[in-house]
Amino acid sequence: MARRKKSIVLENIEITDVAAEGKSLARIENMVLFVPHTVPGDIVDVQVVRKRKRYMEGFPLRFIRYSPIRVDPFCVHFGECGGCRWQNLPYEEQLKYKQKQVTDQFERIGKIRVDDVSPIVPSENQIHYRNKLEYTFSDSRWLTRDEMQSGRTFENRKALGFHIPGRFDKVLDIRECHLQPEPSNAIRTFIRDYALQHDLDFFNLVDQHGFLRTLIIRNSQQGEFMVVVSFFRDDPEAVRQLLEELQKAFPRIASLFYVINPKANDTLTGLEPVLFFGKDHLIEEMEGLKFRIGPKSFYQTNPRQAHTLYKIARDFAGLRGNEIVYDLFTGTGTIALYLANHCARVTGIESVAEAIEDARQNAALNAIGNVFFHTGDCRDILTPAFFAENGHPDVIIVDPPRSGMHADVVKSIAESLPQKIVYVSCNPATQARDIQIMSGSYRVTKMQSVDMFPHTFHVENVALLERI
Repeated sequence: MARRKKSIVLENIEITDVAAEGKSLARIENMVLFVPHTVPGDIVDVQVVRKRKRYMEGFPLRFIRYSPIRVDPFCVHFGECGGCRWQNLPYEEQLKYKQKQVTDQFERIGKIRVDDVSPIVPSENQIHYRNKLEYTFSDSRWLTRDEMQSGRTFENRKALGFHIPGRFDKVLDIRECHLQPEPSNAIRTFIRDYALQHDLDFFNLVDQHGFLRTLIIRNSQQGEFMVVVSFFRDDPEAVRQLLEELQKAFPRIASLFYVINPKANDTLTGLEPVLFFGKDHLIEEMEGLKFRIGPKSFYQTNPRQAHTLYKIARDFAGLRGNEIVYDLFTGTGTIALYLANHCARVTGIESVAEAIEDARQNAALNAIGNVFFHTGDCRDILTPAFFAENGHPDVIIVDPPRSGMHADVVKSIAESLPQKIVYVSCNPATQARDIQIMSGSYRVTKMQSVDMFPHTFHVENVALLERI
């Protein structure tokens, strides 16, 4: 018989710093202890759940003393939901730790010291800043700690909400979310209540069966809303009745879609959403530019801060009007189109064909003729022949995914020898790693972070690299 591991409780532990992924930490001799839902200055008893050679992980068993900087979370789901994990930190402290995170990762991972670091740009809105939320239907909702400790039996386990971190099969039923303006919460609540009243099947994430699967709610800065309801199987009458009632209840829904998704995953890739009512897109605007946002389009989820981010990238590029610019990982071409009027030519490269189609539509919508988009992996496209055909880049803008750039792409960029590289990143750790590879030819001369996602540990960072 296997021996049970001895339970470890550490008492009177003072939390001293903030760590990655929204956790805080304490140092105990030569060990680091990671504890979620705490802030620096808290003194807690900690239940250890994992112990390794150099670190431990645990959760707060009881609070002996609360930190003087702690604030009360504003959301009822704090501590259960995986989002907005820094609600218990004052916003000024969040900005301080995000700035520190960027600096630490550049110095520790990239071995890079940057003298010209501008203060992080705070978000104008700390709530209701998102223009898109994605919810999941589940027939086996996550039970909160209070519910599990109550001893009660819960027959209704249906949920419409967010996945529990690390648990693909569990969904927290969301009663309120402060990330998107109303009527976002009202739309979600209406659909859930309608489904419960009409006994519609919620999706089973493990065995892959059910009817209602996912819900996407998008909104524009002009106040229009788009709703996309995903169903696992086709039931035309049930779909029609739900969407008609939704349309009548919410006149502000300007665009209503549904999609039948029998795939093994929730993504809409390879599927064609069906327009049930209204327009087939929303419009976002930025400095006179218009961008079509369809049900599958990518657009920065904090549009006001996206404008700030792009202005910093443009300022760092220092365009005078005659440059050839490359925009790598261009997505739907927002940065490329934003820079087009400030340079001679922009070449945008993106591996997702649907995103490139959106980019070309947006270029046509804005009558921009000096931007040229190419579909493909940067590893394959960035060859000497491609540079010869499309012009030698004076400035390269890169905005890769969280994983950063492949080493071959970094090498191709460095070998093309642009005068400037503007690196926009949502992950300063991989950004520092990539920049370190180019340190023989380039040095970082400016850097500025932007808070795109208040109350989370995520931060966007813009770095300017100039040829040595």
